[in-house]
Amino acid sequence: MTDAIQTAPARPGEEVISPRRRFRAFSKITRSGPALAGLALVSFFVLIALFAPWLAPQDPFASSFTAIRNPPSAEHWLGTDEVGRDILSRLILGARASLLAGVVSVGIAVAIGVPLGLLAGYFGGWTDGIISRLTEALLSIPSLILAIALAATLGPSLTNAMLAIGIAATPIFIRLTRGQVMAVKTEDYVDGARAIGLPHSLILWRYILPNVAPPLVVQATITVATAIIAEASLSFLGLGQQPPNPSWGSMLNSAKNYMMHAPFMSIFPGTAIFLVVLGFNMLGDGLRDALDPRET
Repeated sequence: MTDAIQTAPARPGEEVISPRRRFRAFSKITRSGPALAGLALVSFFVLIALFAPWLAPQDPFASSFTAIRNPPSAEHWLGTDEVGRDILSRLILGARASLLAGVVSVGIAVAIGVPLGLLAGYFGGWTDGIISRLTEALLSIPSLILAIALAATLGPSLTNAMLAIGIAATPIFIRLTRGQVMAVKTEDYVDGARAIGLPHSLILWRYILPNVAPPLVVQATITVATAIIAEASLSFLGLGQQPPNPSWGSMLNSAKNYMMHAPFMSIFPGTAIFLVVLGFNMLGDGLRDALDPRET
């Protein structure tokens, strides 16, 4: 994969990935219907999360015991929950917790996993052995089970849930980065950088990381969708966002007791999770196709 996206710089400071190839990748994304649809969905929910306090039609924390589990109406477009709170307002505010959990969790995984993967793939030997064994130990545990165990140990809160999800997702980025680095470090331009005496840190940062970045970007985009589902699962179990602050997972947890009498309480947060996860997956697929050097 790296053969098609790299150039061989003759001296330090030259571009490793040319602007022409960046423009070509951007053009592929703009011509991809699914990628644009995914980008539109993601942008829609990001805007909702950013402007949630101004978009919420009512106070998401205000309860009314005269409007308990009311169906959608002109006053409450998506109905009310078990204590009379407006579902639409809580859905809008809950977008912040879900998207924040997805982005921050993946940021933690990338910040830990990419440097470790770079070290393991580039230096090999005992460094690779230690990092790989630790990675394999974490991979032997299902990521959601690991996230639940960490969140339960740290205590129920959105911050701890994000940390737990990020740690659980870290092995994916270690393995992916390590594999990409092992393929790139044997290229001629890396050998040339070593031959002229460049330090390892500069070789990793300037020559190797830019060439292994495209698959990492794709993986990060797709992992955000997985992290959003994980956050909803932890909140559903009471280990994520704590009441009365809304999140889509905690809204589903509250709605599970009223599936027969008020199904709208679960339909709307479930649909929101489905749409935002679909958006990130479609965007990730579009990025994968756009950054794939085998595609013309």
